[in-house]
Amino acid sequence: MYDLIAKLFPICRSITGDGFRKSLQMIQDYLPETEISVFEVPTGTQVFDWKIPDEWNIRDAYIENSSGERIVDFKRSNLYVLGYSGPIDKTVSLEELQTYLYSLPAQPDVIPYMTSYYKKRIGFCIEDSRRKQLKEDTYHMYIDSEWKQGHLTYGEVILPGKSEKEVFFSTYLCHPSMANNELSGPGVVAELIRYVAAKKERNYTYRFIFIPETIGALTYLSRNLEEMKRKIIAGFNVTCVGDERAFSYVESRYGNTYADRVARNVLRGFCPQYKTYSFLERGSDERQYNMPGIDLPVVSIMRSKLGEYPEYHTSADDLTVISPKGLADSYRVYVRCIETIEHNACYRLKCLGEPQLGRRNLYSTLSSKDKENLKSNKTILNLIAYMDGSNDLIDISDRIHTPFEDIRAIADKLLACGLISGADGGADA
Repeated sequence: MYDLIAKLFPICRSITGDGFRKSLQMIQDYLPETEISVFEVPTGTQVFDWKIPDEWNIRDAYIENSSGERIVDFKRSNLYVLGYSGPIDKTVSLEELQTYLYSLPAQPDVIPYMTSYYKKRIGFCIEDSRRKQLKEDTYHMYIDSEWKQGHLTYGEVILPGKSEKEVFFSTYLCHPSMANNELSGPGVVAELIRYVAAKKERNYTYRFIFIPETIGALTYLSRNLEEMKRKIIAGFNVTCVGDERAFSYVESRYGNTYADRVARNVLRGFCPQYKTYSFLERGSDERQYNMPGIDLPVVSIMRSKLGEYPEYHTSADDLTVISPKGLADSYRVYVRCIETIEHNACYRLKCLGEPQLGRRNLYSTLSSKDKENLKSNKTILNLIAYMDGSNDLIDISDRIHTPFEDIRAIADKLLACGLISGADGGADA
């Protein structure tokens, strides 16, 4: 995952254009056995209350002083250009140059990431410390970019399962060179596709999409909403999953969906000190998936939440912010979400009273005060006590404070012994 991200990092991406297409092709190359379906939606297409803007591409940009010294250079960092900036080839005074510059006084040594997708502007982003050092001179501003009638691009992978009910993963691929905010999500999702594709049996169908943020989610929803509302039982917006700071989770609009239950259960077992953010603190495409009339069960599990770490939306969000371990732990959390959904179920005890577990080798036949023995016996009895057909395994895991994978293993033994049966009304009902 880290190597894939490192290859993607230098590419200048935006919500449309060749950078997005090139990045998507590199992910396809990473997944040679799984086809990514690529869709192109024309400029001007109405998507709910929005329209797809002109396609934008850029080839070069710089500012140089009268001595030919480059003050900023697109080839050094693609963040130096205001995202979606129009072209310019003009020599100006320092006073006029300042009207084209954007910087962050609070973080004077980083290049800010700024964009103007829906209002045509021309501009450069620059470190505030460098901006303050500019001297009276003439400056040549050059941006070789274009707006044109083109397309918005997105990619989709659907892996069928036994049920048409779906688990949904969305990630965005539209920012330039930022590692945690931009590329950690696609990196982890690409590996999750590989994981799900390798499963010999899938109880559910899996839908993965690579989109430009906001306008891409709106575009995808406008073309697939009815099917998504009918099929999706849980969804996850995957972003900011590459660092090694604490895990965090953004709830759905009311915090009461199946995806919320899965996320809380998995995080409680994997990293109990995770931080919960309400939907009021949302920031990415979970916004679109939870809006009234859309109402999809989508949450976001992250490491450092977007907007909450200092490198966010700046040149400091580079490859040193993420790590193989940070990506791997996020991948493991999402794999646990997948496995929890795959194996969650409601069960009903088939006998009256406590079953005799000892003769089935499920309970110690030697009475002892040994703590581990007592804990093991108590866990299986607690599990059985709530197998009345109304609780799924997530409910019981939460109630008896035992990891899902532990009670799932016990449930498999109880099934093999014929002591429980599946109840009507699946766990995702």
